[in-house]
Amino acid sequence: MKNKNITVKGRYWVIGAALLALFLGALDALIMTAAMPTIIADMGGIHVYSWVYSAYLLARAVSLPIFGKLADLLKTRMLFLISISIFLVSSIVAGLAPDMTVLIFARVFQGIGAGGNFALVYIVLADIAPPGKRAKTLSLASSVWGIASVLGPTLGGFIVTYFSWRWVFFINIPTSLLAIALIAIFLEETRPKKTEAELDIAGAVTLSLSILGLLTLMMAGGRDFAWLSLESASLAAVTVIAGLGFYFVEKRAAEPILELRFFKLRGFSIGNGSVFLSSFVIFSLFAYAPLFIQGALGKTPMQVGIAMLSLSLGWSAGSFLLGQFSYKFGLKTAAIMGAVFLSVGSGFTLTFTNLTSMSGCFWVFLLIGAGMGIVTLSTLLVVQNSLDKSDLGVATTSHQFARSIGGTLGVGICGGLVTAKITSAINSLSLSGALDRLPADIILQIREHIERLFQPEFQSYLPPHVKTALQKSVGQGLEAVFWLVLIVSLICLTFCLCLPGGKDSDDR
Repeated sequence: MKNKNITVKGRYWVIGAALLALFLGALDALIMTAAMPTIIADMGGIHVYSWVYSAYLLARAVSLPIFGKLADLLKTRMLFLISISIFLVSSIVAGLAPDMTVLIFARVFQGIGAGGNFALVYIVLADIAPPGKRAKTLSLASSVWGIASVLGPTLGGFIVTYFSWRWVFFINIPTSLLAIALIAIFLEETRPKKTEAELDIAGAVTLSLSILGLLTLMMAGGRDFAWLSLESASLAAVTVIAGLGFYFVEKRAAEPILELRFFKLRGFSIGNGSVFLSSFVIFSLFAYAPLFIQGALGKTPMQVGIAMLSLSLGWSAGSFLLGQFSYKFGLKTAAIMGAVFLSVGSGFTLTFTNLTSMSGCFWVFLLIGAGMGIVTLSTLLVVQNSLDKSDLGVATTSHQFARSIGGTLGVGICGGLVTAKITSAINSLSLSGALDRLPADIILQIREHIERLFQPEFQSYLPPHVKTALQKSVGQGLEAVFWLVLIVSLICLTFCLCLPGGKDSDDR
């Protein structure tokens, strides 16, 4: 009988501990935005700036499916304690880091711990949800993301201003210890684990190499090295070879990390495909809509933050409301509704001009965020329901993995579009001699970190005619991004229309 080993009071404590673990990773990802400029000013290393983020994201993406599989084989409590402990220790190392190399190393292990936390939180919530309340329970995780999106940048700025950037990491110590204590005391196993199973080490290695190759190419290509270069070709080769190796290994493995036969199930494959596409849309906007708001509209960083906050709040609200009212309509219907919101909102971005009001941006992004929240939760439930309960870990983390990869590819591809416009504009200005008096390091930073182009400290170095030319090129690049986002959102809607119908349930 489901949940027979956990009391009502114990369930509440476990939910609180799981959400606290999720809050750790969510806040850490957002708080770094405010802290990084100060970290760079303190320790240097502007050339490896992006890897403080990339190392964390790469490690998190790799660890997600591995922890998901382990959760179907080993005790969830033990895995949870291990993942939080990894996050705790690596946070301490990051806070004590004497240079950027140690910080990036610590961020790798923070990513591993966060990946385990993210995977296990959703598995635990699905495990202990009362009968018929899985959607409502899982929707609580979206509230955590909403709170973190509000507190992250603000708390980061407060800590850096009044304390030290190192406390951005040390603040994880008390919350991690509290989560460890609650998990150790209250979490009990609520579903049977597979017995006499073998860990698929070869599958884990080939999958990790394939993911690392692909995500490194998407994040560094066009920035740290050219798309048409030996580095890009090498990473592409690693991705393809490791991917093929993973395919053949999984076909022969006794207990594969990811059963390829699952992709024959419509709910599993289409559900993961839908969230992949929706993540492509929203994370592309998270990354590049600020350029439009601060550049084309001439708004302040604070106003940019408010506009971007609407994406996060919409996402949280969409998931939360679906969790409360999912019993009134089927999961397929909900996914279609969310994809419609996503598509309509993406279409509205094409109407943006330099006369667009901040309130107009806010409501459009709120609609897109709500669509993402609905698609995310509804497709997660569809994917979970498509597999047996014994495969809940694989089902849950495959969905998170698809979401992570979709967002990363979206940012990478859209970044390539905008970077191409910026590079073309800079080359034209260079040939005309307009940049002769501009410091070389400023030109390099604009090329490699286009998101800084309209920050006040960089604007002060740009002559008016240079700024105007670059603004125009960014506007053209962002128009291409908005078109791509609309196309991908329409494909997502098509996928949602193909989800399995019938009587949907949020509990198996």
